[in-house]
Amino acid sequence: MLLQPLHEPDDLDHPARATPRPSGFLPLIERADHRAPSVFRPENMMREARRQKGLKTGPVPRTVLLDPDGDMVDYVRAKGAMRSPYWACYHTDMWVWEEGGLSFGIVGYAVGASFSVLVAEQAFVCGCELLVSVASAGQIADHAPPSYYVIIDRALRDEGTSYHYLPPAPFAPADPEVVTIARAACAEAFGPVLTGATWTTDAPFRETEAAIARRKAEGLLAVEMEAAALYAFAQAQKRPVLCLAHVTNQLGCVDGDFEKGAHNGASRSIALATAFATAWMAHRANTAHSR
Repeated sequence: MLLQPLHEPDDLDHPARATPRPSGFLPLIERADHRAPSVFRPENMMREARRQKGLKTGPVPRTVLLDPDGDMVDYVRAKGAMRSPYWACYHTDMWVWEEGGLSFGIVGYAVGASFSVLVAEQAFVCGCELLVSVASAGQIADHAPPSYYVIIDRALRDEGTSYHYLPPAPFAPADPEVVTIARAACAEAFGPVLTGATWTTDAPFRETEAAIARRKAEGLLAVEMEAAALYAFAQAQKRPVLCLAHVTNQLGCVDGDFEKGAHNGASRSIALATAFATAWMAHRANTAHSR
């Protein structure tokens, strides 16, 4: 008995087996519809989540913080922060409190580029007017011993989310006005607050010696997981966003790493975010009055 040769079916002859072929090898880089509106909208997702959860419609606070580590969430909850009755996100809770005469909301554990932007998109359609992300970061440049903060003025786009919002470019820049206000607001804060560029990665456990050396040679201060995506979103959607890197570690290469300070750094992180938000809202009010 002769065995028949193996034969791969032709997709054209079997439409049910046909698989779509990408137009190129790098879909993120080749994408060209950045200005086109999305079919899937955050307001529609929130509408359906609100319906399914039986929640009433109402605004979230004007200033929303993203807290990937969750330390600030724990801190404000211990001080009486309440769960927002209007935040209908499927994946997170928002906690609200008042600080320095302003109302704040905070969402914890939004780790990484895609998740942080998912939350940011939803926050702005729910009444947020200013978003501040305070995320732990690994030290690249040896400017000071951890822990300290960096006002991120641009972020290297070594992740995927930013390429869905902006055409390819090495960096996603912060709004210069946002950075200027942040620098002035944080100038009186205790301890070092630097300003500079960071490296946003999607793969924290692929920070090789060669990659770190290259980032250091390029003048980057720290490595984190959200800023490039948030700044790309901010630029594309014309939303005010500030990313602060809380440099807490030397990539686990020393004993006793990842120490953040009092209250796991939460009290100071909130103080910096509050100082900036107060200055930003005052600047916005003055600008509106002058018009």
